[in-house]
Amino acid sequence: MVWIEFALCILAITFAGVRLSRYGDAIADKTGLGGTWIGVIMLASVTSLPELVTGISSVMVVDTPDIALGDILGSCVFNLLIIVLLDALHRPTSLYSKVSEGHIVAAAFGVMMIGFVAFSILLSGQDLRIAIGHVGIYTPIIIILYLVSMRTVFLYERNRMAAYVELEEDPYPTLTLSQAIIQYMIAALIIVVAGSFLPYVGQEMAVMMGWHESFVGTLFIAFATSLPEVVVTVAALRLGAVDMAIGNLLGSNLFNIAILAVDDLLYLKGPLFADISISHSISAVSATMMTGVAIIGLFYRSTIRVLRTVGWVSIFLFCAYMLNTVILYLYAH
Repeated sequence: MVWIEFALCILAITFAGVRLSRYGDAIADKTGLGGTWIGVIMLASVTSLPELVTGISSVMVVDTPDIALGDILGSCVFNLLIIVLLDALHRPTSLYSKVSEGHIVAAAFGVMMIGFVAFSILLSGQDLRIAIGHVGIYTPIIIILYLVSMRTVFLYERNRMAAYVELEEDPYPTLTLSQAIIQYMIAALIIVVAGSFLPYVGQEMAVMMGWHESFVGTLFIAFATSLPEVVVTVAALRLGAVDMAIGNLLGSNLFNIAILAVDDLLYLKGPLFADISISHSISAVSATMMTGVAIIGLFYRSTIRVLRTVGWVSIFLFCAYMLNTVILYLYAH
């Protein structure tokens, strides 16, 4: 039954994630808020909503902080793996030769924020904890870094994003604003319900399989909550919006790290990182390395494909993901 429950959660999140993205974009367009700033925030925050809901329910209801942190960092690693899928689907040239170099800014902030999380986890593992009440000192720093990154990315990408938005006057001519809002709320509710069940399912899976909760959160729960990113980015690639696809993945990683601050604020037992497995630092370091590799691909813009499949950068990303998974699996046993 636990695997059936897991599959149902996956189906619900996939279905609702596509609709949430579509109607969220329609709301932004019809209210005049669409485009630059709202486009980046809407896409990343919408597809990361399952991570937010799962994290909140993990720390407030189920009391499994390992599931919450594993989901966030696992999603960051999985989002970077999605780049490999996009590179394989993007024909006939390499994905990295077509995307804007402006994504390097978001990726660089990703390296800084995820690296800071790894640093904080390792410090907590050595009992070096500085807190303000029940909140770790890293939480306000994460919030500040996220706000600075969003403003910097927005200012850098403003002209390019504005040019992209001007290509479409009204992508949803048959849809009214009220209809879009209602459909958006329904899809959001589905994701909230499905996301709330994931920590329970993850806990059952950990007990049934004899796995560590950090492994379940990093691999299975992260996969389920990252499905909206997969659906949205592949759809964007099919539409030819390569920059939107990559921007969603890198923006989602920034938003995911910001979710850790929310989880820490709501975890009333003390600093969140004080009650988690130090093995999460493995995923954080893996995500940092993978983002660094992505920056190389974005900057170097190689057109070479290995055996006409994917570029060297994608191969390194895939190997890093598999290495992270194997190490966590071994730790879980």
